[in-house]
Amino acid sequence: MVLEEKLGYEVELIPVSAAAMWQAIASGDVDGMVTAWLPVTHGHYMEKVKDKVVDLGSNCEGAGIGLVVPTYVTIDSIAEMNDNADKFDGKIIGIDPGAGIMSKTEKVIKVYGLTKIELMEGTGAMMTAVLKDKIKKNEWVAVTGWTPHWKFARWDLKYLKDPKGIYGGAEEIRTIVRKGLDKDMPEVYRFLDNFHWSLPEIGQIMGWNADGADPAESAKRWVMENPDKVNEWLK
Repeated sequence: MVLEEKLGYEVELIPVSAAAMWQAIASGDVDGMVTAWLPVTHGHYMEKVKDKVVDLGSNCEGAGIGLVVPTYVTIDSIAEMNDNADKFDGKIIGIDPGAGIMSKTEKVIKVYGLTKIELMEGTGAMMTAVLKDKIKKNEWVAVTGWTPHWKFARWDLKYLKDPKGIYGGAEEIRTIVRKGLDKDMPEVYRFLDNFHWSLPEIGQIMGWNADGADPAESAKRWVMENPDKVNEWLK
């Protein structure tokens, strides 16, 4: 929105899997992304292409991933899941199979010996739909979760503790661009290098979208309501 409205560029947003996103930047087919979860979630993608991309650093701190349950679930650790597998219907509700959190969750199942638990593939929308239905029925459910996400504003949720540290600690959301962008589009490069915001700011837009707002209109509204922040990005 800022690149179009403030700098006059035509921007195309391309929804793809995490693996395709990293490969497209490495090959130079796209200019960049502002959704690289590092060092854990997307770490294996970064390792494969680190010499072919440019890391502009963090644009948001304090992100994280893990297994999320409603607060009424009476266990607090992933280590307790196997003994309560029947209450979870033997399932962890996941998202797209190519997502970084899915490979981490497969590792969690192995390391913690969750022999009675199966990871279900799906989409983000399917995951939240199942979560909503289970909460409505006051039933136990575990989903692959991450912060920031609007579900934490909608329902009372908690992360299950991960004593083995498979999901890692707090992560950064970083900006990754293709090589040569600084020479081809210096204004765009400078803007992306300056781009930085907070978890509450991201959550605000996510909440608007979850309530049915058009994402483009949400972006435009946020830009209008936060001129000082936007001006910092344009320096």
